[in-house]
This record gives sequence, C-alpha cells and structure tokens, in this order.
Amino acid sequence: MRIRWYGHACFLFINSEGKKILTDPFDSSVGYPLPDVEPDIVTVSHEHFDHNAVHILKGNPIVVQGEGETQINNVKIKGFNTFHDEEGGKKRGVNTIYLIETDEIKILHLGDLGHVLTNEYKEKVGEVNILCIPVGGTFTIDASSAIKVVELIKPNIVIPMHYKTPHLKFDLAKVDDFVNEVSYPVKRFEEKEIEVNKNNIPSSTEVWVLSY
Repeated sequence: MRIRWYGHACFLFINSEGKKILTDPFDSSVGYPLPDVEPDIVTVSHEHFDHNAVHILKGNPIVVQGEGETQINNVKIKGFNTFHDEEGGKKRGVNTIYLIETDEIKILHLGDLGHVLTNEYKEKVGEVNILCIPVGGTFTIDASSAIKVVELIKPNIVIPMHYKTPHLKFDLAKVDDFVNEVSYPVKRFEEKEIEVNKNNIPSSTEVWVLSY
C-alpha cells in the first residue's frame, strides 16, 4: 500500500490493486495545494469546507459518509459516529471516524475528533495498524488528548495530522507539541509518498511524521 499525505486530514491510500482511497478533501481556502488525483473512493468525516470538498476532485468517486459499513471490491470501510467537540456535538456536531481495511492493513482515520475515545470505540474498531490522528487542538483533540487515544487504540503506526504547517491558513498547534510529548519512537519522512505492507509494519507503536 502506498500512502500520501496532502496536508490537514487528507490522505491518499493506494492498495495493491491500484484502488485510490482519499480522505477528507479540502478546498483552496485551507492553504495547501489541492490534491491532483482521481480517487475511486472518498471518505468525508463531516460537512466542513476543510474536510468535505469532494467537488474539487477529478472523476466521479464513490463518496462514503456517516456511520455504517461499505464494501467496494477489496476495500471495506466502517464508519463510527463520534463528536467534533467535548460536549456531545453541541458546539460542532457529529464527526465520523473510518476504519479502512485493505491489503490486510487496518487504517483508522479520526477526522476532526473532538474528544478522547472510550473503551466502547476500542471494542468496535478492534486491531488498528495505522492511526491517522488530529493533534493540533482548537477544533480537535490536542496533543495530550491524542496521546490518550493512541494509548487506547495501540496502533502499530501513528500518523499525526490536522496541525499547523507553513501552508495552513489558520492557527493550530504544531506537530512538535505532540511529538515532544510521546514516549514512542518518532520517524520523519522527507519523501511525499511512503509504502507500507504487512512485512514492514513495526511490531510496536511508532510515530511517523509525513511530508506533504
């Protein structure tokens, strides 16, 4: 599986069959270059401009939104409703997290998660190989809360997202606020695309900081 981070909460996962799965596309107002890709499947965690810009994408992808299970060829996606805040959605509404299974790899994308997950969610998602987790605070969980989620989920790979970078046009905390708090090994990648398979997944938790 190949993985590319376009910035914010937008990732492209390309499985061994060439199926392209894109998460949370953003529009031009966010600040990052727009994803130049024609995905087969798009997941949308919630209806905010920095996560739901399906209209900017090429082609006619299958859009997955909300709670439930979707099977598309050898890609299985399960959506679980969470909240965009710590008040049961009263401030920012519902956020859907997605468990994406393909190539025998399980990816959990947390969208704009606004609260620490409970054991109930851990039981629902089960084993997770790759966790894409917001760490920038303000609109999502911050570094300290993100670490609690990591400790609950216990993934092999943690990929931080939704934090301040030179391109992002609004203020969030930087990734170093998270990285400096974790007790796990940290790897920083210069290349824009990385490859992951069952053979190179670390046996214990590592944090992988990607470039965009």
